[in-house]
Amino acid sequence: MAALAEVMTTEVVTLEPDASVSDAARAMVAGGFGSVVVVQGRMILGILTERDVLRAAASEEDLRAARLDKWMTPDPDTAIPGLDTEDAAATMLSRGFRHLPVVDGGDLLGMVSLRDVLSARIARR
Repeated sequence: MAALAEVMTTEVVTLEPDASVSDAARAMVAGGFGSVVVVQGRMILGILTERDVLRAAASEEDLRAARLDKWMTPDPDTAIPGLDTEDAAATMLSRGFRHLPVVDGGDLLGMVSLRDVLSARIARR
């Protein structure tokens, strides 16, 4: 069985809570990411995903002025790098999200997506 450390990406976009949804969307598109971790210093405050950007856009709020802390999911679940991909997949599927920050001792190490963990499962077959 694979651990998250083996399948996570170490490139993670982070932005401050006062950044705009438009800033986050630009960063996600430029990097090919599905989420942005919202941080204050080293502390993870939330996560903004593609779904959140769509919700913000549907509200017809000006995305250039809409702050991340209004649209993010606060206090996101996180996982440790040694967590098995099967357990991570079960968590994401049962809780209805597709992105899971990987942390160790409060440090953001990477991001794992549902696609990452399911791909690891398929590769083991």
